[in-house]
Amino acid sequence: MDKHPLNIFPEMLPEDYARLKNDIDVNGYDVNYPIWFYEGKILDGWNRERACNELHIEPIYAEFAGTTTDAIEFVMRSNKRRNLTSSQWATIAVEAEEIINKLKQEAEQRMLAGKADPTQLIVEGSNRTKNETATKVSQLFNTNRTYFNEAQRLKEEKPELFDQIKNGQKTITEAKREEKHEAQMGRFEYLKQKELTPLTNDYDVIVIDPPWEMEKIQREVAPLQVGFDYPTMTIEAIKAYKLPNGKNCHVFMWITHKHLPFGFEIFKAWGVKYICCFVWHKNGGFQPFGLPQYNCEFILYGHIGSPEFFDLKNFNVCFNADRTGHSEKPDEFYRTIKRVTAGKRADIFSRRDIDGFVKWGNEA
Repeated sequence: MDKHPLNIFPEMLPEDYARLKNDIDVNGYDVNYPIWFYEGKILDGWNRERACNELHIEPIYAEFAGTTTDAIEFVMRSNKRRNLTSSQWATIAVEAEEIINKLKQEAEQRMLAGKADPTQLIVEGSNRTKNETATKVSQLFNTNRTYFNEAQRLKEEKPELFDQIKNGQKTITEAKREEKHEAQMGRFEYLKQKELTPLTNDYDVIVIDPPWEMEKIQREVAPLQVGFDYPTMTIEAIKAYKLPNGKNCHVFMWITHKHLPFGFEIFKAWGVKYICCFVWHKNGGFQPFGLPQYNCEFILYGHIGSPEFFDLKNFNVCFNADRTGHSEKPDEFYRTIKRVTAGKRADIFSRRDIDGFVKWGNEA
């Protein structure tokens, strides 16, 4: 017997089905759970019938009597015991909402035609708006509106991905992570192909924020992180980068906690003499599991030749500044560098405009 279209629940996962089949094989068929059919097709009990056929056991059948709306409500109620992920419940809620809205429209059309009274829907009334219907269905399936809305979008835009979620192959979070990763890869490819105007080799001040190759640390509060939002470079590629320095040049290199051990190697490869390390004390930061909060960042300072500072007042290696966007460096730092240096300044691998600096990079 075929599956009825109103039976919107997916087949069981292999392990769940194996347990069901074993239970029927060992304990026999439970007559309290007949296989319900409606309009000549299975409304509820699709997995049980399959198991019985494979075990050559005669199941118990029962015919469901009632309206289409009654049948939908019955399917919802009888399948609430299913062991489904919250993502699967969201996809099923989306399909249930579509059926409910369709029935609602048909009932209203019959009423306008004078052929029948409005059908009493499980959303308690035919005057409920579509948004209210979605909210009610989300509550019925114990899924939040955020998951519901995301599942609805995926069904419209990526039906194959929607089906994978419904069948338990992926979760909504995993699907969103894949989408974000695909979008990043497309953006990275564009940035890599972007032609950059070479910098002249006569800069007196260079601030450089290398795109360090590392993954964002995944935490429960940020489950969709799939990597940084810009193309990265290996340590060897950073070493091989040719600084556009003049004869006498200040060099400030932003560096992460993880890459501090490599900073001195990079300076040596660039021909930069290390002098000191600046520390940006931030108002908070991410905290890896089991480790302290990373509420500071470092800037290694060195020079090529013999450049000079022109103002040493309030020029400290440690400074305070609030955080803004991801990987965005504070204005306080740039204002200080402008005040204490002179000449041509370059901001390499820049991601925003900084007054007094020539920005350079494929994201500039």
